[in-house]
Amino acid sequence: MNASIPASPETVFTYGSPALKFGPGASAEIGFDLAQYGVRRVLVVTDAGVAATGSPQRIADQLGGYGMHAEVFDGVHVEPTDLSMRAAVEHARATGPWDAFVAVGGGSSIDTAKAVNLLITNAGDLLDYVNAPLGGGRAPSEPLRPLVAVPTTTGTGAESTTTCVLDLLALKVKTGISHPRLRPTLAVVDPELTMTQPAGVTASSGMDILCHALESYTAKPYTAYDHKLAEQRVPYCGANPISDMWSERALQLLARSFRTAVRDGDDVAARTDMALAAMFAGLGFGNAGVHIPHAVAYPIAGRVKDFRPAGYPADEAMVPHGMAVSLTAPEAFRFTFDTQPERHVRVAELLAPQLDRPNDAAELLPAALLELMRDIGIPGGVGAVGYDESDVPDLVDGAMKQQRLLATAPLPVTEDDLAAIITRSIELW
Repeated sequence: MNASIPASPETVFTYGSPALKFGPGASAEIGFDLAQYGVRRVLVVTDAGVAATGSPQRIADQLGGYGMHAEVFDGVHVEPTDLSMRAAVEHARATGPWDAFVAVGGGSSIDTAKAVNLLITNAGDLLDYVNAPLGGGRAPSEPLRPLVAVPTTTGTGAESTTTCVLDLLALKVKTGISHPRLRPTLAVVDPELTMTQPAGVTASSGMDILCHALESYTAKPYTAYDHKLAEQRVPYCGANPISDMWSERALQLLARSFRTAVRDGDDVAARTDMALAAMFAGLGFGNAGVHIPHAVAYPIAGRVKDFRPAGYPADEAMVPHGMAVSLTAPEAFRFTFDTQPERHVRVAELLAPQLDRPNDAAELLPAALLELMRDIGIPGGVGAVGYDESDVPDLVDGAMKQQRLLATAPLPVTEDDLAAIITRSIELW
């Protein structure tokens, strides 16, 4: 890796994950699993769309069979905001106390449950814990309650990570809270729960998986950081041998099944591969970190104008997170290529082994990404979701606020660099 070497380089990397249970039917065992923690009152956190499938209520009924009182809260906002998370916290406070939480849904439900868990166990407001410079960056001082994460979409990896993501409405930017205590206690990944995911959601969330794997694999290596004291360590420690392993396997699964899962949502094998890929990529980036595509995605999603994607609620403008991440990925990986050429070529070969090699090796990964994005119906650039060149300064401003993510990039990133990446991403084809 061609990252600069600090005077006192880091020699230690860290790795963390929740307890995991994977496989068709795994969600039928949550009552037994949660009973092992001795809890009595459980809040099941979900959104209205997932609640309509009946899965959250089935899980709540199952908990009742193990002597637990369980209620379903279905007020999660898809692409959660500071207002929606505060409303969920107030609901939990008003109806509690709660000994544990079960999050059933996509990243929105899991992240909302993380925020609820944080704020019913620790004093302060949501903004106190939001990552600096947008928030106070406070670390929780008290332990959190058990949280079981049950993903119904294949993408965010939120069931494995220490992060919760939200939109700050007043600032029109997406940001997050990150701390090891936010990591779920148990992740229950049941591919059967993903079968109703619409094609558009599968495409968008699958691009989130892909970028998780690509960004963590090409992240600044842990040895390129300055040496930290024990109390200075953070969940994102840079690319390392364990995160690399998860990222590579996720890419292989995506290469095999991503297009099939979008084309035929009833294909059980493809859905299972996507669920595994999401989990593996989450285990990778949840320790190594992500960088430029995710940093730019936050303002793209947070400052949406009037874009309404297929497969999502039609009454609200949004750029889904995975879609927002993907729109600048081809150009971002052109920008980072020279730092680690062999890694960029390696992930392109894993993702698209059938792709004809361009004469310029730097074009191999962007070409693989563009071919995939076209095949699964991702919009052809930032312009296709409502932005033009006049919006570039605002998007740059929002991305520069994501210093926690940009610090993980394999080279320094300036405002001019981001402006060039976004401008070239306005029209990808």
